[in-house]
Amino acid sequence: MKKLLIICGLLFSVVTFANAQQGGGQGGQRPGGGRMGGGTPEERVKQLDEKVKLTDEQKTKATAVYAEIADAQKKMREEAQAGGDRQAMMEKMQKLNADTDTKINALLNDDQKKTYKTWQDEVKAAREKMMRERQGGGGNGK
Repeated sequence: MKKLLIICGLLFSVVTFANAQQGGGQGGQRPGGGRMGGGTPEERVKQLDEKVKLTDEQKTKATAVYAEIADAQKKMREEAQAGGDRQAMMEKMQKLNADTDTKINALLNDDQKKTYKTWQDEVKAAREKMMRERQGGGGNGK
């Protein structure tokens, strides 16, 4: 049970970017053809580029942001596996998500920010729907 909650927390931190990812061996099983997990910083940048059409400079900077986030997530996973405080972990994940969003927004122009915001709203709605289905008994029946 503890591992499940930790995994849910980690997924929460990356679902923003993972949900709309196209292709891959498991694409199509989430709304919008995304798959859970987020992938490498390069995969995340590719996904972001597909949505907001990044310049080469933006791609380089976004890769650095996502690499920094990946390092922080790795440390959090290690801490969680060592028996860290679950509530504190969730708070850290939420802060990490907010920081990531702020850093990515800082790289974007006004049109890209609008597209990014729309995408984030779609991902949030899909995530909430998925969580409701899980809480409702798995969502495999009507």
